[in-house]
Amino acid sequence: MTNAADSSRGRLLVVAAALFWSTNGLFVKSGVFESWPSEQRGMLLALWRGLFAALVLIPLVRKPRWSWKLLPMCVAFLGMNICFLQSMVWTTAGNAIWLQNIAPVWVCLFARFAGEPLDRRDLVPLVFSALGVGLILTCELSGTDWSGTAPQGVLLGLLSGLFYAVVIHTLRRLREFDAAWLIVLSLGVTALCLSPLPVRWNIWPTSTQWITLVAFGAVQMAAPYFLFARGLRKISGQEGAAIGLLEPLLVPLWVWQTEQPRWWTIAGGGLIFLGLAWRYLVPLVRLGKR
Repeated sequence: MTNAADSSRGRLLVVAAALFWSTNGLFVKSGVFESWPSEQRGMLLALWRGLFAALVLIPLVRKPRWSWKLLPMCVAFLGMNICFLQSMVWTTAGNAIWLQNIAPVWVCLFARFAGEPLDRRDLVPLVFSALGVGLILTCELSGTDWSGTAPQGVLLGLLSGLFYAVVIHTLRRLREFDAAWLIVLSLGVTALCLSPLPVRWNIWPTSTQWITLVAFGAVQMAAPYFLFARGLRKISGQEGAAIGLLEPLLVPLWVWQTEQPRWWTIAGGGLIFLGLAWRYLVPLVRLGKR
């Protein structure tokens, strides 16, 4: 009974983490930051979200230590945050989140190029993700006015997925480090690298924006990392990844009233979701039937 209760509690914690993570579109598309130029908004959001999230998570760090092996992770985390948030500014929230969530496919390709054998279970998401991304890119980029920012937003979303994959790949090789320390360091480096921008551009948050940014860092970034880590103590990483698929499903719903995704975003995202669900959900269902 205790194990079942612990597993249920772990699942609820991961569901809560996915729910909090999915609010990124709600903050970015809220209109509170419309006074910031769209070309600079993504980087400014990455700066302040990273700063406040790091401050909230610092108490969780137990064993901080530096190694040059951490540098690629920090650089990739910085690139991921800039590209993802700028992508969400320039294109739809649905496009941004689904293009980022092809990261497992990139990870699979990294492993293959590194000489690791390809797991057959990765072939289905590889094909479905390629079809989904191909559909989104074809419809978004064909016949589009390139003087606008939508095409650049789509390409940045694709690039954010690549950076996300590098983050995942490097984290796998840093298992001897304190997990909270890795997250706080990545967030802190992001904030530090972007800190000169408000001075250079003379763009500072208003009182309302300060409150929103604190919530952005604490609620959308810091809280879910804490909940996800606690949840994984009770359930497997595979089950956590499967439950985490709720995030890209929920992101467009938060902004539905102001931004409804186009049919190709729904169709392409659906293909990506089917591939990821086959990889993470089907094995769990089969295991439950044994």
